Amino acid sequence: MAAKPLILNGFIMNVVGHVSAGLWRHPADRATDYTGLDYWLHIARLLDEAGFDSLFIADALGQLDVYRGNAETALRTAAQTPVNDPLLLVSAIAAATRHLSVGVTVSTTYEHPYLLARKLTTLDHLTRGRVAWNVVTSVLESAARNLGLDTQMEHDERYDRAQEFLDVTYKLWEGSWEDGAVLRDRERGVHVDPARVHPIGHAGKYFQVPGAHLSEPSVQRTPVIFQAGTSPRGREFAARNAEVVFLGGARPADIRESVDAIRARAVALGRAPDAIRFITAVTVITAAGSAAAHAKYEDLLRYTDEDAALTLFSAWTGVDWSRYPRDHPLEYIETNAGRSALRNFTRIDADRRWTVGDVARYIGIGGLHPTFVGDPVEVSDALERYADEAGVDGFNLAYAVSPGTFEDFVTHVVPELRRRGRLRDAPARPLTLRERLQGEGQQRLRADHPGARFRELRPQREEAA
Repeated sequence: MAAKPLILNGFIMNVVGHVSAGLWRHPADRATDYTGLDYWLHIARLLDEAGFDSLFIADALGQLDVYRGNAETALRTAAQTPVNDPLLLVSAIAAATRHLSVGVTVSTTYEHPYLLARKLTTLDHLTRGRVAWNVVTSVLESAARNLGLDTQMEHDERYDRAQEFLDVTYKLWEGSWEDGAVLRDRERGVHVDPARVHPIGHAGKYFQVPGAHLSEPSVQRTPVIFQAGTSPRGREFAARNAEVVFLGGARPADIRESVDAIRARAVALGRAPDAIRFITAVTVITAAGSAAAHAKYEDLLRYTDEDAALTLFSAWTGVDWSRYPRDHPLEYIETNAGRSALRNFTRIDADRRWTVGDVARYIGIGGLHPTFVGDPVEVSDALERYADEAGVDGFNLAYAVSPGTFEDFVTHVVPELRRRGRLRDAPARPLTLRERLQGEGQQRLRADHPGARFRELRPQREEAA
């Protein structure tokens, strides 16, 4: 049986330091250029020409101020601070590339569905169907305080709001405008047939949206839905909505457990077993030879910063780890932040009790995700083995230094993966992201996706496309 191509995304954030802690200080790093378009367009063109599927851009809406009770360490060490808006990068990236899509992170807790639906429809038009929305609910108390709340919503309530948020956007994208509503009839002077544009009449617990969508339907109508979350409530949300699920975890067995649980729940909700694609993140340190790759890794380790690492880990878990000595054993603490990050480390190795210092050193390169070091054959073997063990369809490739990590991967690993049939050949025509993931011709939500039921809001006419 022929090898199945892997999904490959560049994994990045509109910041200096993303998931590797302190590496911005390395002489080869250029991430401090993140405020200029040239930096972004170089990475986008590099990944586009190499056959990557998308550039997955993470985001956070607050300062990382859990560690030591303030943002001073985050600011000093460039730990995801400062951070710029990812949405504003999408048009420029799309204009500079032919096939690469962009997955952009936007929080349902602090946006409004009526406004976001228009933004994403606009981007879907401008990218010609090469945009995805990474749906998050946000974990930072600092975001809540600066966006009108006294404190963050409870974990499960954030998902309740998120589900209603998506239902509103599905109504706007799928149900508000009929196919064929846009006539552009110059002779009759009719651009849009008003009878084919419908108010959605949404009245819910969190949102009141009585009117119609502001924008005409785009190529995909609904952008591809990415989602990340492995709590019980997060799994339910993913099973119902996601087309791509991004799973974290240091152990492939834990990732496979989440894959199996989400897929089983999706099937119970009426979706096909292949309706969702699953990805996880890795960092790859590579060179032409194994010794050179390991020497590069050892050099990178000299620039990691444990304070930056614990700033990240504190933000991800909602626990101020500065209160614990570095030799303190790690233990699970229930918080209102991201619960999977801490749970993964407390169960990573049955024969090892992790300490706070162990975590700080582990996070230095690659964050919470595994790092593979080796020559092209060693790395390709490791990626294939990990994908098989974890049951995932591909990877988000994080960087240690940017753009060097991406450049090394493209130079050394991409040819080996292509030789093995693990990368897609360039299509004859640019495809939408949904087509790349689900097959040519599948530009819109599959019929088994729960969002497709909102098409019933619009009358079915014989002449509709």
